[in-house]
Amino acid sequence: MSGTILVVAEAGDGGVRPISLELVTAARKVGDLAGCTVTALLMGFGVGGAAEQLGSTCIERLLVADDPALDQLPTEVLAAVLAKAITELNPIAVLVPSTTAGIEYAPRVAARLDLPIASDCIDLSFEDGAVIAVRPVLGGRVQSAVRLSGGGPVVLTIRQGSFENAAIGLGETAAESFSVGSVDTRLKITGISAKERGDVGLDTAETIVGGGRGLKEATNFALVEQLAAALGGAVAATRAVTDAGWRPHHEQIGQTGRVVSPRLYIAVGISGAAQHVTGLQGADTIVAINRDPDAPIFKIASFGIVGDLFELVPAILAELKATA
Repeated sequence: MSGTILVVAEAGDGGVRPISLELVTAARKVGDLAGCTVTALLMGFGVGGAAEQLGSTCIERLLVADDPALDQLPTEVLAAVLAKAITELNPIAVLVPSTTAGIEYAPRVAARLDLPIASDCIDLSFEDGAVIAVRPVLGGRVQSAVRLSGGGPVVLTIRQGSFENAAIGLGETAAESFSVGSVDTRLKITGISAKERGDVGLDTAETIVGGGRGLKEATNFALVEQLAAALGGAVAATRAVTDAGWRPHHEQIGQTGRVVSPRLYIAVGISGAAQHVTGLQGADTIVAINRDPDAPIFKIASFGIVGDLFELVPAILAELKATA
């Protein structure tokens, strides 16, 4: 089958965002099965550095819409440019990151062009001329495989942490300028305030220490902070903790929070509700510390420690200090 898979990439302060590299991997997987090329569309303003990085991955074509109209990524303009690209390229599938921007403009484009859409996909395949999308349902307890067909492009939003990052430095695909054109916008973004972040971002942290209601009160989160600092990791929390006001919302992991893919996740005083576990599917190793041997977290943990966290965490910290 000839054709192309279209990847919609995003740029950040440090260049191309990791989720964009995941989408390249996902597109390459589908493209190899379908016999298609991979085309990337990078939208934004002042994205030259990200374009260079993206062009050095395993893609065959790179389109760059670099325009002041795309500064701060207004949804209406993003949707218009993507719709224009889909109309011109007629790709087999369009892969959009499940970011704050992506989950806004992807449904608009699908509705505008009357295209099928599957959101929050964690795996993709291609069988008998159709894309197969795997999505978590029922709070992540079940995965469903959805077959998308209809003879035209399909839109897929991809959950972060579902695929490996594509390698950078493999080639030099030249960027082609993609015209934004005229877009009638009714909303004007006048500024964006950066949300509070810790020293280590959850998106890129290789080690994350998460705390739950088992810590009993906000002041006891100091144990989680100390363990994260000793391991050079980031601090995370469950929804129950952020709802109680113990920790800021940007640290929340789960169905209504962040999805992470660290090499190591340490769950301290976390029961393991399905809503939280949904955000941990990309973790390589999960270590759970809980005094309840029947806590659901132990069902997904690589290693489980049953005991009092107020004794175990200080003991771990002492051992780390002794061996430092």
